Amino acid sequence: MSSEPGPGLPFLPGCAFRDPMKTSFHRSQTLGYKNGFAFSRLPTAGIGGERLYVNQLSQAELDELSKRPMLTYRQAKQAPPSGFIPAHVAFDKKILKFDAYFQEDVPLSAEERYRIRQVAIYYYLEDDSMSVIEPVVQNSGLLQGKLIRRHRVPKNDCGDHYHWKDLNRGMNITMYGRMYRIVDCDPFTQVLRFYAMWDDTDSIFGENRPYIIHYYLADDTVEVREVYKQNDGRDPFPILIKRQRLPKTFVDKKKTFPSCVLEISDQEVLEWYTAKDFAVGKSTTLLGRTFFIYDCDEFTRNFYRDKFGITDFQPVEIKKKPLEEVPQVIPPYNGFGVLEDSLQNCFSLLPKPPRKDVIKMLENDHKVLRYQVALESPNPEDRKRRFILSYFLSNDMISIYEPPVRNSGIIGGKYLGKTRVAKPGSTTENVMYYEPSDLTIGSTIEVFGHRFVITDADEYVLNYMESNAESFPTATLQSLRDHFRPRQVVKETAKSDIPMLGTSDQEMDELIVQVQEELKLHKYLNNKSIREAFLQCDKDGSGILDKAKFLALCDSLSVPTNSFLVNKLIDLCSCGEDKINYRDFLRAFPL
Repeated sequence: MSSEPGPGLPFLPGCAFRDPMKTSFHRSQTLGYKNGFAFSRLPTAGIGGERLYVNQLSQAELDELSKRPMLTYRQAKQAPPSGFIPAHVAFDKKILKFDAYFQEDVPLSAEERYRIRQVAIYYYLEDDSMSVIEPVVQNSGLLQGKLIRRHRVPKNDCGDHYHWKDLNRGMNITMYGRMYRIVDCDPFTQVLRFYAMWDDTDSIFGENRPYIIHYYLADDTVEVREVYKQNDGRDPFPILIKRQRLPKTFVDKKKTFPSCVLEISDQEVLEWYTAKDFAVGKSTTLLGRTFFIYDCDEFTRNFYRDKFGITDFQPVEIKKKPLEEVPQVIPPYNGFGVLEDSLQNCFSLLPKPPRKDVIKMLENDHKVLRYQVALESPNPEDRKRRFILSYFLSNDMISIYEPPVRNSGIIGGKYLGKTRVAKPGSTTENVMYYEPSDLTIGSTIEVFGHRFVITDADEYVLNYMESNAESFPTATLQSLRDHFRPRQVVKETAKSDIPMLGTSDQEMDELIVQVQEELKLHKYLNNKSIREAFLQCDKDGSGILDKAKFLALCDSLSVPTNSFLVNKLIDLCSCGEDKINYRDFLRAFPL
């Protein structure tokens, strides 16, 4: 018995038979999609895939039925057919071929660590699919051939796929965990490359910025890329104009089309940019920005030579406009701190301390030149004041100390902390500081508006300058020699047992008070130990010691004998030939 009802049987209960082998009951689709475009098709089968016993209309018959009826006087106007061509028709059998390679690790080999394998990447424009094929090499021992079959290759985890815009020479592309390096492409995929410059120096903060213009022959699109340099202070966004067709002339000659909202089509543009609009040595305006083309690559030269017969490709030398030198104006010194420290605020946002001469600091550590100075003032009371000026050779700093004097009405103490003192007339650009050569007997030193006259100095100053006579002027050294010559005559007279005249008890008392105030700065001194050491050294209890023995004992007790005041006290305590009355000297070390 047949499983289908006969054509003559009525469709009545009991007259219909089902096929138990039939499992499909869906209707055939009449709408399909290809390359993202919808198109209609006539059904070729009925429900469940059964054959349709009807006459199918041809495409010509369908076109005839779609015609509108004739009007009374003339034929109806028909809209012109659209110029749209589907992608599977326009790009049929059009393929982009790229030459690439990938690196494969070889973990179980002592001869090689990795291999470089060459492949060919094919991009099919009709459906945006890709395939990767490695040329087969005989007896290579590797599985070669088709590495990735033709399909749309996923680009990321968001569902995007690779597009031909993602492929270019010198780029890395990752497909299924393997990175391919694209090194070349076939002639169908080549690009015209121009080197251009955008001159924006007329605007504020403008500059000359280099760019690379790419013109794609495949679809007449243009791309502008910035030349990114390391540490140029700009964000790494290399694409200035994305790849697109650029309009050259609009229909209404107005550029008021809202391109940020709508796409520019052929209805708004009268002429698009083509390859003939780019030439070396000429300027071109792209989206309102003028670029000057000064050079191109070798392929572009060959293309224009073969296509347009152009042979003049002399590169244009780009001359940068010289920057206007803005003079750096350094503000005047405000008087706070050392000049070099304050000057660092003008050179950097985060000031750094100026470099120090470490060798000089180590060689001249604890070397101090001391002078006695008097204040030059119209006030008679200030003329009697005496100060100790100390010059530190390690860092060229100066400090001034005023020894306290009883019943003078002046407190005394530190007058000026350690600092570098500039000479009068010095500027921030040309600073001149006081040096030991400027400190002569009788010279005037101006310290922040106060004038001091040098009246005396330590013998250590003379000894130091004589040992380094090549570093000091002759006039400075001679002034010290002339000052200390009478003192040397007094010493020679003391050696001949002639009592030294001119020394009174009042002068001795005033000097001892000054020495006591200076020794307070040396907190390491122990007066009790010093007195006991001198008493133990004096076996006969005469109160007189040899000068050499006395100085050796002072050095062992760290007594600052090179100080001007202490040295002066030693001279006053001298008696006879190389003898020192240490009891008068111990008056400066009370218990």
